[in-house]
Amino acid sequence: MAAECGSGNCEAWAARDPSGILSLYKFNRRAVQSDDVSVRITHCGVCYADVAWTRNILNNSMYPLVPGHEIAGVVTEVGADVKNFKVGDHVGVGTYVNSCRDCENCNSSLENYCSKGVFTFNGVDTDGTVTKGGYSSHIVVHDRYCFKIPDGYPLEKAAPLLCAGITVYTPMMRHNMNQPGKSLGVIGLGGLGHMAVKFGKAFGLKVTVISTSESKRKEAIDLLGADNFVLSSDKNEMESLKSSLHFIIDTASGDHPFDPYLSLLKVGGVMALLSFPSEIKVHPANLNLGGRSLSGSVTGGTKDTQEMINFCAANKIFPDIEMIKIDYANEALQRLVDRDVRFRFVIDIENSFK
Repeated sequence: MAAECGSGNCEAWAARDPSGILSLYKFNRRAVQSDDVSVRITHCGVCYADVAWTRNILNNSMYPLVPGHEIAGVVTEVGADVKNFKVGDHVGVGTYVNSCRDCENCNSSLENYCSKGVFTFNGVDTDGTVTKGGYSSHIVVHDRYCFKIPDGYPLEKAAPLLCAGITVYTPMMRHNMNQPGKSLGVIGLGGLGHMAVKFGKAFGLKVTVISTSESKRKEAIDLLGADNFVLSSDKNEMESLKSSLHFIIDTASGDHPFDPYLSLLKVGGVMALLSFPSEIKVHPANLNLGGRSLSGSVTGGTKDTQEMINFCAANKIFPDIEMIKIDYANEALQRLVDRDVRFRFVIDIENSFK
């Protein structure tokens, strides 16, 4: 078993092949450099990206593969030039751990769009090593890509903010979806969707959840506080929403039509797409005749990420999670595929590697 799991200073769980099955693995993290922060990982959220890359769905997985990019933990060491973090700080690490730091996007705190950005796992870093994610005991990261988690904010709740939270927050802020009294539609009620509802309510919006599943009605309204729920397969319910929404956040992960949702927007309304369907088909009239916009977005830059974390702490916005140990990770990934989670799995890393 020792030979199979390898050796090194970091314990982890890794997939070895496209079956995606995770098991114990050891490897070496780099030594802390002058601008680095070493983080003892306490918690890591489970994202659909973990499924995609452990199972080689995108045909670019590099094994052994350690997933996880919703990371929360405690600083254990800082490099000589690090000024913003100290040992003992609570911090988070999100979906990327490096970028060129010199392009237009990096200089605008939009590092998530840097063409040389390095993903937190299954990326190739500047030293040629393949990055390994948060299903592990610790991580070493340049301080630019590390975020302060305010005192008192639970680390297990902070972890999902680093992907699910920022992925929703970024387009909401970009498109001014923080105007009290306006109306927001949220398509899909998973890890991202439930955060969209929480942000929407915090911004003072009237929030309608649009779902394919009637079973989500009660939790949307009673648990999350949505103002309205519409079953997308119910023509009458959908008709009642036509031209009524200022904004739509689309978190639906699978292929789905766009015209029925675009028709729900008011004149000048914006629909933000956060997922990756295999194609987008839109009748031009649904955009042109209503002056509507369909926009894309992916995670967020460093400035927005820290702002989002601070906003959640100040407004007591917490993801709804199901805590698991790492030896349940394989079951959790399959349950994620089966849409059997409410609303985000979080791995209790600190109690999984004892």
